[in-house]
Amino acid sequence: MSIHAHSTQLIVGEPEVVEDATLAPTSGAWLRLKAAATAIQRLQVKDGSIPAPTEAAAPDPRGEARTLVAEIIAGIRALAPAFPHDSEYLAASVLDFEQWRDQGFGVPDFLDSLSEFQPQQHRVDGTRHLVVFPMYTQNGSLNRHVEAVLVEAIWPEFIAQLEAGDYGNKLFVSLRFLDFTPGYDTNSAVLFPETIAMREVPNFTWGAIFEDREAARYRRVVRAAAEVTKLDLPADAARMLDDQQLTEKTFVMWDMIHDRTHMRGDLPFDPFMIKQRMPYFLYSLEELRCDLTAFRESVAIQKRLGARIDAGETLGAVEAETHDQAGLVQYAILFDRIFRFPITGSRVRNYDGLGGQLLFAWLHQRGVLHWTDTSLALDWDEVPGAVIALSDSINELYWRSIDRPKTAHWLAAYDLVRSTLTPHPASVWARALPDEILAGLPKGYTDAVLDDEFPLSMFFEALDKKMKAVVESTAGITGRES
Repeated sequence: MSIHAHSTQLIVGEPEVVEDATLAPTSGAWLRLKAAATAIQRLQVKDGSIPAPTEAAAPDPRGEARTLVAEIIAGIRALAPAFPHDSEYLAASVLDFEQWRDQGFGVPDFLDSLSEFQPQQHRVDGTRHLVVFPMYTQNGSLNRHVEAVLVEAIWPEFIAQLEAGDYGNKLFVSLRFLDFTPGYDTNSAVLFPETIAMREVPNFTWGAIFEDREAARYRRVVRAAAEVTKLDLPADAARMLDDQQLTEKTFVMWDMIHDRTHMRGDLPFDPFMIKQRMPYFLYSLEELRCDLTAFRESVAIQKRLGARIDAGETLGAVEAETHDQAGLVQYAILFDRIFRFPITGSRVRNYDGLGGQLLFAWLHQRGVLHWTDTSLALDWDEVPGAVIALSDSINELYWRSIDRPKTAHWLAAYDLVRSTLTPHPASVWARALPDEILAGLPKGYTDAVLDDEFPLSMFFEALDKKMKAVVESTAGITGRES
């Protein structure tokens, strides 16, 4: 039976038909699907399979799993009419669940339904999707368990115009949570196809970020951090803390430009060195490079449109919003990086945390950021130039990289970071790697990096103690709870 033929059957003879996607989060069909997906998780092992019992007298969990899969399938079929743009995907999802069940609940393979799910083709503000896959959730669980998510696209007109112009990014999808199973009741704010259980890795055509979670935790953390540090926020930055939708749009612009930057610019061939180990500070510099590119592009957009305003021109509504959002993106990158990133997560190879530490120290050492009389202040007119100078420094490192051996590039990257941040006193890298490591394989270089090669400064140690409860409270947050 073809997928297209099967998708027609989904809406015939079902006991419950949801005609309106806006009703899906509260519908009985969704609540039953969500409950079944949550229940089947406790039967699955790490790779997503449901093995037979090891003892003959033990009950076989696969019997309960068959009942739960039937409930999941019934939920997908009942909800399918509310998502006509995803009909092929939802039909394929039913087939994948049936195949998983019929083959005895081995390691799940949802490549067929993943191939049919193409949210990047429906980037219309407010478009909703039902997503059900065995997958792990980054920053959440590494178990490939069945998760179900109801989501909504965030795609305002100014973003559509930016993406259609100089900032094309056909793979980028921005989403808002409507409801989710426990794997997303965590810090995870992404939906990436590579996290889904499948037999082979295809060419991925999309990647999604939950901008409502990004915005909500930003607002909560930055509000608290500004109070703790006695920072007098500029009016526009303060406005973000009181407006969830405004902040969501800001994060969409930031992430869209960030995401496209990973494969643009003068790069060390592949900045992530896919499937290769490398010192974690290389990942710090790559993520920071992309953020600082989003910052400098936002400065350029704001200046270009601002010049037209200064010349007496009245901007159209979309251009005016673009101008305003470009200024907000700069605040978002700055405050998320210097307040939330350094004190979020463990100190084990925390590359995002390290990038935040580097930005903070860079601004402080250039006299742009001040911690005086237990109060934080910034020279706002000087901030853009100082941030762009750090961006230039990383770009220079990258430009030189293609003329250097890989390990020499690693050493140069370390020197860039240590020129601003103080390494751990026990660091082998800081004391100069011994000849046996320098002459050996790259693995020796990586193994010599401490888990916390660049510890938190006294400022961040103190901030962490005051902010720990606030940061922890953002796990599972959505825009409705901020």
